[in-house]
Amino acid sequence: MGKKNIVYLIIFFLVIILLYFKYLKEEKIVKIIESEDSETITYSSNIINDVYYLSKDKNGNQYIISASEGTIDLKESDIVYLENVKALIKSNNSKNIEISSSYGKYNTNNFDTIFSKNIVINYADNEIKGGYLELSMQRNSIIVSRNVVFTNLTNILKADVIEINIDTKEAKIFMYENNKQVNIQNKSVK
Repeated sequence: MGKKNIVYLIIFFLVIILLYFKYLKEEKIVKIIESEDSETITYSSNIINDVYYLSKDKNGNQYIISASEGTIDLKESDIVYLENVKALIKSNNSKNIEISSSYGKYNTNNFDTIFSKNIVINYADNEIKGGYLELSMQRNSIIVSRNVVFTNLTNILKADVIEINIDTKEAKIFMYENNKQVNIQNKSVK
């Protein structure tokens, strides 16, 4: 075998290797097993580290959301599932609102976000803790539910739901059942 044939053989193998890596690249697979019918569903996964989104409305208000990790839903590519979430609503007309939670579901089309587990909201001298939060930029509202505790400089309130207007910061605090009342405790009274 001559030198010419060896060179052709080496080039041939290099081309095969390059084509393999270019077209047959391995995809990361996540398996979800449904226990009810023991059917296995396989999805490809799109995981993003250090997620950061910034949006502005026509009035110049900003909505910034970041997370340590995000996973794009392959069936609805405008949905991103987030972990260790932090959000900031910068309003031109009032104080900023800061939100943090363990998990989130962010819609990249309309900026609506669902926060869940270990939710903390801070604005002005107020802090709200809860288990579930729906933020809608279209409705201009934040709705917090599940074991809600509202704390300010003088009071501690426990309720089922707090609904906040993002622009005005006006809050509606209520219970689901009419026969139950919001628990209000003055901090100075023990």
